[in-house]
Amino acid sequence: MGKAWWVEIITKKPDCTYYFGPFVSHREAQLAQLGYLEDLEQERPQLIAIEIKQCQPKELTVFKDEWREKTYINISPDLSA
Repeated sequence: MGKAWWVEIITKKPDCTYYFGPFVSHREAQLAQLGYLEDLEQERPQLIAIEIKQCQPKELTVFKDEWREKTYINISPDLSA
């Protein structure tokens, strides 16, 4: 079975990536995206990109600052070298 279709919306202020779905078809996702944009307008984000794609997001909302913090916490230098 293939991956489902998702609407990916990337915003700045807040720096987030939102995933809406899953959808059975590209067309179904395309028809739903306007409603998601209207919902996000309440936050007054600066919109960067909208893409409909097949994927399997691990999280439905990814905050960029949190991602950076998690990345830095998980990196530890090898001091034995």
